[in-house]
Order: sequence, then C-alpha cells, then structure tokens
Amino acid sequence: MDNTITIALTKGRILKETLPLLARAGVEPLEDPAQSRKLVFETTLPQVRLVILRGTDVPTYVRHGAADVGVVGKDILLEHGAEGLYEPLDLGIARCRLMTAGPTGWQGGNGRIRVATKFVNIARDYFAREGVQAEIIKLYGAMELAPLMDLADLIVDIVDTGNTLRANGMAPLEEIASISSRLIVNKAAMRSKYSGIQSLIDRLGSAVGES
Repeated sequence: MDNTITIALTKGRILKETLPLLARAGVEPLEDPAQSRKLVFETTLPQVRLVILRGTDVPTYVRHGAADVGVVGKDILLEHGAEGLYEPLDLGIARCRLMTAGPTGWQGGNGRIRVATKFVNIARDYFAREGVQAEIIKLYGAMELAPLMDLADLIVDIVDTGNTLRANGMAPLEEIASISSRLIVNKAAMRSKYSGIQSLIDRLGSAVGES
C-alpha cells in the first residue's frame, strides 16, 4: 500500500500562513513554492508531499482521494459543502469575516433586493433565513463595483480590513460567518492511512497551540 500522504494547499495568503505551521509540525517543502512554478513538492518527510491548488479545488481533490489532507478556508466549505470530508482542526489562520455590505448609509426597504456575490449558496440561505426576498447575482470578482454600477443593492463578500469597501463608498453591514482556514481529511484515507494522518493532525494541533 502507498503510505504517501498528499497535502493539498491553497495559493496565496493561506499558503503563506500554512507553511510556518507545517514547519513547526516538521513538514517543510524541499523547494520554496513562492520561487517555483511547480505544483507538487517533496518535503523533509519522505512520505509527505504538498500540492498547490486553487482554493475552490482543494475540497474536490480531497473528497475524491487525489489528496489525503487539505487546508482550505471555511468559506469554501460553507459554499460548496463538506460531504466525504472530516474537518478535524481549525488552524486559526487567514482569519476574516463573511459579511453583507452596501453603500454607506444604505437603508433597506421592504421589497426584493439584488445581491451580488460569488458565495451564491451561502447568500441564498442567509437571506432566506432572514426572511428577505433576494435576487442573487453571481460575480467572480470586484464585488464593490456592483452597487456603484447599479447592478446590485448589496454584496456578500469576504471582509478583512474593510479598506476596499471604504474606498468605494461602502460599509460592512451584517456578519454571516467568521472565517478561518481548516484542515480537512478524506474519510477513506483516514481509515487506510490512520497512523500517518493522525500523527500529522496531532503535530499540527500542537503547532496551532504554539502560535
């Protein structure tokens, strides 16, 4: 049986904040991912390798067993579901908030509103729970532009500092969820590679506690 453990990581901020945690857990890539165009990296542990993916692809790779373990934002799990996955550890990194936002001073009426977001499922569920009739418009970026161009009344997006919102005449309104990066594990791999994966979870848990 191949006992290699493949860890799927997300490009960008999450990768930058995950690598120090992995290092404290004894797992370091043999090459710097930031200086390489490679997508698969061997590590200081011969039976552990890293693969670098888009955030939305990490759960898919783990769910289908192409990767055994992954690190992904909770927003992705909320939007796309976590079927077939364990979520044993909150890594406490890449913290932000998923929020509604609108033009500064926006006052909602009683009628139907238009909401622009890439988090279609989360937004639909949120406004349904709030009893608000909302038309959800899917966008892939530059959410702040939608109210400025009269495409939408509100947006649902990730908010970190809020500087981009303020620069575009908008303000955060209601928090939908507090977001951080989570460790996810393929359920079949957890059974077949239990010793190695559990050891990794334990070491990462200790690393999180030290941070």
